[in-house]
Amino acid sequence: MRGSGKLAAGVLAGVLLASGTATAAGDPVRAAVGDLVGEGGFPGAVVQVRTGEAVSRFGAGYANQATREPAGPQHRFRIASNTKAFVATVVLQLAGEGSLSLDDPVERWLPGVVRGPGYEPEKITLRMLLNHTSGVHDPLDPHFFDPYLVQGNRAHVITPSEVIRRSLVDRPSFAPGTGVEYSNTGYLVLGKVIEQVTRDDVREEIQRRILGPLGLGRTYFPLWSPFLRGPHLHGYDLRGEDMTVFSPSYDWTAGAMVSTVDDVATFHRALLAGRLLAPAQQAELKRLVPYSGLGAYGAGVETLNLPCDGGTKTVWGNTGAGPGFYSVSLSTADGSKQIVLALNVYDLAADVHGGKRVPKPPMPAVMAALC
Repeated sequence: MRGSGKLAAGVLAGVLLASGTATAAGDPVRAAVGDLVGEGGFPGAVVQVRTGEAVSRFGAGYANQATREPAGPQHRFRIASNTKAFVATVVLQLAGEGSLSLDDPVERWLPGVVRGPGYEPEKITLRMLLNHTSGVHDPLDPHFFDPYLVQGNRAHVITPSEVIRRSLVDRPSFAPGTGVEYSNTGYLVLGKVIEQVTRDDVREEIQRRILGPLGLGRTYFPLWSPFLRGPHLHGYDLRGEDMTVFSPSYDWTAGAMVSTVDDVATFHRALLAGRLLAPAQQAELKRLVPYSGLGAYGAGVETLNLPCDGGTKTVWGNTGAGPGFYSVSLSTADGSKQIVLALNVYDLAADVHGGKRVPKPPMPAVMAALC
């Protein structure tokens, strides 16, 4: 299920790292973001940058190409795989409360759900689902997105249960715990686990445990509606087609949430600083599984190794990619620097067919903020 919030391991990091540093007088982050917009190929961008307690937020270009509405930090966007950190936080909190164990096999909580040729649900633990070592892959059917991209029905609904079923038609990528491969489907399974354990809608658990306490009033979790609420960026493919109206039903706990740069920044700062989890679960959050020399996966978060002047710097957070939207939320390991950057081009059809997905790599802006 390529394009459903995140690329395969290493590919999105490769997109980020495909360009060198930006050099400009004045504010290097603004200069780098400006290079991405307009001639850089992105209609618009919204950013929050923090150094210590000093925060700046700004937009560049257009939120809507048709109306020429200026992009600003108040605009919502689909955060795609940034959703996974919210979901992982709920799982880790439940572990801290003793409601589940990360060593529990998925079969304990979802008997009969993970069934397919070669699958061993009694050996797939919740920890493996969190850190992408379960062997559960996304649907391999190249026509998965045809209802949206070929038939043109952007309101088409594919339920999470159907995504899971279609993922398990083909054999697992590897035996549980013996490899690493990014899996959106694994996070759909975790969403089902949360609902089984809590007997509650996963969206209500995220609201009660995270959005409410942190005051993230502009963040919400749509289930199937293809429309975005309130002021928002419009998202586009590389041909300039507006992809904003697009049902997130298939993405659910893998990548359906909608937010702003301020809300995402507040959440990641709280999470990485240890304000949402007990120490044992914070250690699990940051327990890393390398996927390449570019970075590693934790529980719903990831690291990226930036080639900064003077040496490599490891940063923490998430990236997200889905139809029309591409975002980065990263912080330095010590939390002193942070950037959340949302851009409004991502080509899902190109992702499905292995082509170019964004007009220009956003790495110069990330490096200007964090190096």
